[in-house]
Amino acid sequence: MSQIQFFMLGGFLGAGKTTALARMARQLMSQGKKVALVTNDQAHDLVDTQFLRTQGFRVGEVPGACFCCKFTDLVDVIETLDRATTPDVILAEPVGSCTDLESTVIAPLQKFHGLRISVGPLAILLKPGHGRKILSASGGGFSEKAAYIFLKQIEEAQLVAINKVDALSSVELEELRGLLEERFPNKQVFPMSAKTGEGFEEFMTALHSTPYIPKQFMDVDYDLYAEGEAELAWLNGTLRLASKDSSFELDQCVLELVSGLRQELLRQQAEPAHLKISGEISQQLSVANLVDSESAPELSVSSGAAVSDARITINARVVVDPVLLEELVLQVTAELASRHGLNLEVDTMECFRPSRPVPTHRFR
Repeated sequence: MSQIQFFMLGGFLGAGKTTALARMARQLMSQGKKVALVTNDQAHDLVDTQFLRTQGFRVGEVPGACFCCKFTDLVDVIETLDRATTPDVILAEPVGSCTDLESTVIAPLQKFHGLRISVGPLAILLKPGHGRKILSASGGGFSEKAAYIFLKQIEEAQLVAINKVDALSSVELEELRGLLEERFPNKQVFPMSAKTGEGFEEFMTALHSTPYIPKQFMDVDYDLYAEGEAELAWLNGTLRLASKDSSFELDQCVLELVSGLRQELLRQQAEPAHLKISGEISQQLSVANLVDSESAPELSVSSGAAVSDARITINARVVVDPVLLEELVLQVTAELASRHGLNLEVDTMECFRPSRPVPTHRFR
């Protein structure tokens, strides 16, 4: 049997990994490749998984912890996808606050499953907003501990793609490239936009032409890594909104929720690493995002649907106390329901700080 090509695309929360994976998958499928995807999160109920499945992709999910701590689950998902579709390529999206992926995921896959899986180079997407703040050491809502994870992701990557260049001026892009070159000289850097496709061909060419080359694994202070992750509150929740009298606009609903939460987080001086809310009914999907405190909310997926009820999924990663984050989410959703005369029913609500990462394998 031919080997499955396995590519992992990392990067900080809100870097645009899911959009990039969807574009990568469509490009590979247009070349006649069979492609499957694997998503990953600290909790269940992912907006990203919903989005990718509504795009028609075969998607496996590894919830409950990062790939490194759920390595056996990752292998099980790969084997399930292999039996179901025998893919030529598997694209995987790790948790956005995860690092040390080469020694805990890529190298173990190569060593223990190399006969069936051919691993590619580790690539990461660099998020411009937080990238400028962290690389210039200007802070911007993140402590040195949280910034440590961001910098380690860049350090271990073979390929670094500066994503979302469609939203940057030429001056801003050159400034970011300069900061990156100063901190990490000799990195392969690719400016691109997963949204528009700008620069995407160059990135994909490099991804397929660059072999994975095992090297000395980087040093990681797991105490600092754990403390950095624990500064983020993670909230995954699902709820239902239903109209008492008539229909409501699904796109407007999710965008209002993200905008309302942004305002509350600004009042609390709480920096969002990523906020993503979806509304779904009968394969119709709306998705709104917020990637940092300075950006405006964006409707990234529009359904154009007027509905009488919908399932709302909320994924929030914010530098704030988890109890407060849950209170703010419930407050904003209740206010929206009241404002539009909707019935609100909370199905699930999980809010926590990630526990210390304990990798299944860690090569040194």
